[in-house]
Amino acid sequence: MVMHAHRFKCIVTALCLTVGFSLPGYAQQTPLDELFQELAAADEGTSARIERQIIAQWENSGSPAMDLLLRRGKEALEDGTPEVAVEHFTALVDHAPDFAEGYYGRASAYYLLGRIGPALNDVRQVLALNPRHFEAMRGLALMMEELERPEDALEVYEMVLAIHPNAREALDAVDRLELQLEGQAL
Repeated sequence: MVMHAHRFKCIVTALCLTVGFSLPGYAQQTPLDELFQELAAADEGTSARIERQIIAQWENSGSPAMDLLLRRGKEALEDGTPEVAVEHFTALVDHAPDFAEGYYGRASAYYLLGRIGPALNDVRQVLALNPRHFEAMRGLALMMEELERPEDALEVYEMVLAIHPNAREALDAVDRLELQLEGQAL
């Protein structure tokens, strides 16, 4: 368990450093950077639309074959066959190792199969490739909660909110975890 705590702290530290160094302003603006700026300033009603636009950009590999593997993996998840999804996402990761969505999909499938270790490893890879991947961060926070690490989960949810201030699940989780941790402190 101590080894897992150390590994998690390394992941969170790397994430913080990566996000800090990748913030817009130091690099030329891209459409994705502009969407993240819009997301940070959006109201609750507009943020869902912007979130969908960001995810659509993340899911575009630039290769029809890779997009097909992604789509098949997502369909397998929707059909309730995560073991099949793992196969599609593994093929995607093998053929496009720099495409974060392959790792994200496989992390989701591993999680559904109860394989937390491989899921955490794939989330780490997603965040190394795409440090603003708020969906992967939410998944990481959820896993931290299930591992009974509410302080770590709270920290990750707060990272999500720094990127996506209207993320309803993260807002609710922060409120819930703060109350839980206050209760433990009493």
